[in-house]
Amino acid sequence: MLRFMPVGDSMTIGSAGEHTWRHRLWQHLCASYGGPFTFVGPRETLYDKTADAPTSHAYADPGFPRAHLAGWGEGWLHMAPLIGGAVRECRADVLLVSLGLIDLGFYTNAEQTAENVRAFVAGAREANPRVRMVLLPVIPNIRAEADALFAAQVDLFNALLAKAAADLDEPRSPILLASPPESYDIHTDTYDGTHPNASGEHRIAGAFAGAMWEAWGLGQPYVAGTS
Repeated sequence: MLRFMPVGDSMTIGSAGEHTWRHRLWQHLCASYGGPFTFVGPRETLYDKTADAPTSHAYADPGFPRAHLAGWGEGWLHMAPLIGGAVRECRADVLLVSLGLIDLGFYTNAEQTAENVRAFVAGAREANPRVRMVLLPVIPNIRAEADALFAAQVDLFNALLAKAAADLDEPRSPILLASPPESYDIHTDTYDGTHPNASGEHRIAGAFAGAMWEAWGLGQPYVAGTS
């Protein structure tokens, strides 16, 4: 049984009424991966915007393994101290990580965020020395489009993330840097300039699926129309 753990911020936890990219990736793997697998993590809920809390179970399609380690307003800063315990408790084999926007927007600069990436990797490996990781760069968002200084921080962090992935990659615990979702457009793939709508969910799921297919031969190329 291959155990995937989605790790992320508001784009990964999703909010009430959404499918989430986690669901789209699960559907894709059901159709393309030949072995048993599941999603694991210490959390299962969606974010409830009315309650302003992660208390909802109202998935658009609840019929999939909904476990994750994601939080609205959480970043590398928040997940680095948690990842070791989560990997150990849930026996995760593959981490699918989409973080960074929150860090850069509210907590840390690009260099500090990159240091938290390295702490995250160390914590995950302490819990499971053979854990595999797929890291997604910070993807296009409305703040980066409107704020040149913030956009520069995003670009710098993504470069530092690529360096960290290359520096820390090792045969027994490989790290993949996923390519940004192909043709991602904040005007058509999000509902507010940041959070993915249905097409954005497919594109994010496709970024993770494509990285795993190209590097590890896991699954097949992602086709949104069948997921």
